[in-house]
Amino acid sequence: MSTAILLLNFGEPATPEREAVVSYLERIFFNNREIEGDTTEAEARERSRELAERRAGPLIEEYEEIGGSPLNGQARDQADVLEERLRARGRDVETYIGMQFTEPFIDDALDAAIDAGHDRIIGLPIYPLCGPSTTVDALAELRAAADEREFDALQEISGWHRHPDYPRLRVDNIQAFADEQGVDLHDPDTALVFSAHGTPQYYLTEEGSRYDTYVREYVETVAGLLDIDSYELGYQNHENRDIPWTEPEIEEVIETVDAERVVVEPISFIHEQSETLSELDVELKEEAETVGLDFYRVPVPHDDERFVGVLEDLVEPFVADFDPAVYQFRQCECRDEPGTMCLNAPLD
Repeated sequence: MSTAILLLNFGEPATPEREAVVSYLERIFFNNREIEGDTTEAEARERSRELAERRAGPLIEEYEEIGGSPLNGQARDQADVLEERLRARGRDVETYIGMQFTEPFIDDALDAAIDAGHDRIIGLPIYPLCGPSTTVDALAELRAAADEREFDALQEISGWHRHPDYPRLRVDNIQAFADEQGVDLHDPDTALVFSAHGTPQYYLTEEGSRYDTYVREYVETVAGLLDIDSYELGYQNHENRDIPWTEPEIEEVIETVDAERVVVEPISFIHEQSETLSELDVELKEEAETVGLDFYRVPVPHDDERFVGVLEDLVEPFVADFDPAVYQFRQCECRDEPGTMCLNAPLD
């Protein structure tokens, strides 16, 4: 049986051209339109365009500063390595990348997989922490596209940050970076700061998302593996709407750190992108240095082969046709749709 694996991702403009950036932002704002209450589709699209035009200028400057986003290229490299490794095991697979907000879009990736004649398709979001507007929305978009095309052989994989190899590879990456920089993570004058992508409180309080729970659980795991008792957690919020977001904000955390130096680990990311290369490396670094802190940002281990090994493990039960429960998969509760499996759901 021939299998297509669709690695689902956020996407970012590869170049800082204004229309590409505005279109990208407009899609994001429209996707999150429900947080502003009931409006018509026309009103939501007009509001999304207005917000996109307002936000585009600063984001274009960020992309110019970092030379465009490397996210898409890194995602393609990960997909290529995954395909090579699975084929080396004798699996008849092909990998595709599908982005929520930039080309290649999720429905385009699905069309390519169907046109190639694959018998089944596995959708796997490349988000280490399951969030409502990332993991859940990406899978919902894929399912809607598959239903529209009357393609039934679709398997969805949701939250996976509990895969035991994933926190370990991030821990090893943090420790290797600290050693390379000559920083002692256990020095009282060194503060380990975890930076998570923020989300509107609406999703947590109104829709019951457990994203913040997953974040806290994950940082506790990583800190425990590092044998670190004291650490800080902050959120990278994008306050383009007048609504409450996750707290505390990463900037507030940096301002109150009682240490000589900070080591920042961007836990929500598996690629380098504007949130790491600009928001952290430029903006947060400037904030840290303003309050007298030495600043170190842990690089994202996007090319670590062990990460591809995690992806390989996640798809293996579905490619090899054995019970996913053997690998501790259970019915997802964040996306409570039949056949959506994850590693995060509580045991019965």
